[in-house]
Amino acid sequence: METPAPPSMLQHLWKSALLSGILAIVLGVLVLAWPAITIVVAAIFFGAYLLVTGVSQVFFAFSLNVSAGGRVLLFLSGAAALVLAVLCFVSLQDSILLLAIWIAIGFIFRGVATAMSAISDPTLPGRWWEIFIGVISVIAGVILLARPFESLATLTLVVGIWLIVIGVFEAVSAFGIRMASKRVTELKGQVSAPTAE
Repeated sequence: METPAPPSMLQHLWKSALLSGILAIVLGVLVLAWPAITIVVAAIFFGAYLLVTGVSQVFFAFSLNVSAGGRVLLFLSGAAALVLAVLCFVSLQDSILLLAIWIAIGFIFRGVATAMSAISDPTLPGRWWEIFIGVISVIAGVILLARPFESLATLTLVVGIWLIVIGVFEAVSAFGIRMASKRVTELKGQVSAPTAE
């Protein structure tokens, strides 16, 4: 019985997860450190975060070995993040309420796509971490969507905390993905070693 070989780029999945987690933590800390900063600056930072995660999810949609449904969800999540990133950069003066809704939708799409792609690929290294990150992102999005905040101070506090929580879990999951990916590679090497002799 042969273990399915992970795509070569899958070994680098943990780096993307770590970068995304670090960006979320940095963004969350900046939002909490300067709650009085204008919505323009918050939109720019959030737009940059959405841009990075959107590009990586669209890339993974075409390169991970997931089901068609998981691939579509990853692509839609990445595309939605890219659209929201563009909206953040184009409409910097939009209301706080609209920004809260954008953030909530971004969290929900990203969370569902991350969890579903991990569920659909049982060979994905660190898949339980990815499912957990997806669930945390969905919870953050649902809470923000259910209670869009009227004031910048409240919005920045809640979004800052959620970004730090998601970022910490994502950074921790990156190392779980890295260890799982190494185990899959080692198992593949052990399975193929007797045939090479």
